[in-house]
Amino acid sequence: MHTTIQRYLFKELLSPFCVSVTFFTFIFIISQMKIITSHIVNYQIGMGTLGLLLVYTLPYFLQFVIPMSVMLSALLTFLRMSGDMEIVALKAGGISLYHLLPPIFLFGLGGTFVTAGMTIYASPLCHRASKQLLYKVATENVDLGLKPRQFIDTYKDVVLYFHDIDKDTKVLKDIFIEDHRSAKVSSTVVAPQGRLFFNKEQLTIHLQLLNGTIHQVDLDDRRANTVAFDSYEIRLDVKRNLEALGEKGEQVREMGITQLYKTAHPPKGKKANLGALKEWHKKFALPAACLAMALLGMPLGISARSAKRAYGIGLGLGFFLLYYIMLSFGWMLAESGFYPPALGMWMPNVVSGTIGAYLLVQAVRERPVRLPFISKGTEFLRILQSNLRATGRKTRSTYEHRPKDL
Repeated sequence: MHTTIQRYLFKELLSPFCVSVTFFTFIFIISQMKIITSHIVNYQIGMGTLGLLLVYTLPYFLQFVIPMSVMLSALLTFLRMSGDMEIVALKAGGISLYHLLPPIFLFGLGGTFVTAGMTIYASPLCHRASKQLLYKVATENVDLGLKPRQFIDTYKDVVLYFHDIDKDTKVLKDIFIEDHRSAKVSSTVVAPQGRLFFNKEQLTIHLQLLNGTIHQVDLDDRRANTVAFDSYEIRLDVKRNLEALGEKGEQVREMGITQLYKTAHPPKGKKANLGALKEWHKKFALPAACLAMALLGMPLGISARSAKRAYGIGLGLGFFLLYYIMLSFGWMLAESGFYPPALGMWMPNVVSGTIGAYLLVQAVRERPVRLPFISKGTEFLRILQSNLRATGRKTRSTYEHRPKDL
């Protein structure tokens, strides 16, 4: 009988989990609309590229969504079972709440493996792939990233400004360039027009200026001169954009598990990389959060049996928000060196698991659990509702007994 009940409970957990993941993924896509619009306007990329970018960003998002969905699915399942008196029927049949723990832990363990796949493998690979894709789009449409009537400082030691651009001929009009690539001489180039060329092999932009002037100032020698030219070519290096996209030297979030371990645990005598050490513990703390969240969602759903489903969802989101605040706070304290990164990354799991275990024991003993902030909020709403009713009765009484001449 226990096996049948556990299979039934496991199946009941799947439906709200899928709904939660789908809902939060939709929210994530909606939140990315501003970035998607920016890519369409600035780089005119197609829907296929946009789809790839969204797919590449999903693993980083899902590593937070899956633990939250595990908790919500456990909370909503037991909230429904409590409301339908199924928990009471199980207790009447001699089934303890502890007998319902195996499918909960199995479900949380499944979420742990999926989240671990996201944090350990999918997230680093997709992070690198998204940067490479964005760089490819930027290099293939380098002129589309140039906006007229704006100062462009994406090139190293060069500031570019132009009034307008012809998209067909790639001709820039009314060009102003501030060139600080020389340590001694500062140059200002002004030209009525120029043509843009891009060299994909050398990753450089060649800007050919026509009929302009160069104003040079040498602060060391305290001299200045002006040179007029018929044709002048400036080469702009776009490798700075390559470095910004992380192509030079892998960042911590892009490292594989082996490289991250070596970076986080250097040989004796060398200082440990705090960023790598935090990322290392984060890759395992977030998957383990699925077990803590599942254990927390089960007693919450049982204890709130008389509440509505919206109340349960709000309660679950509130606890996960508390978990995320503790995780962010621990990340900041670990980054400042206040305490070890392992403590900052694993403490939210310990706190959540401890709260879940305490609530489960109270639910097994059938002792009510009162959360102070929820009790005060409920009392406030009850008092407010009674005051509104009293005000309404007083208003009706005054209206009924007022003089007719009024």
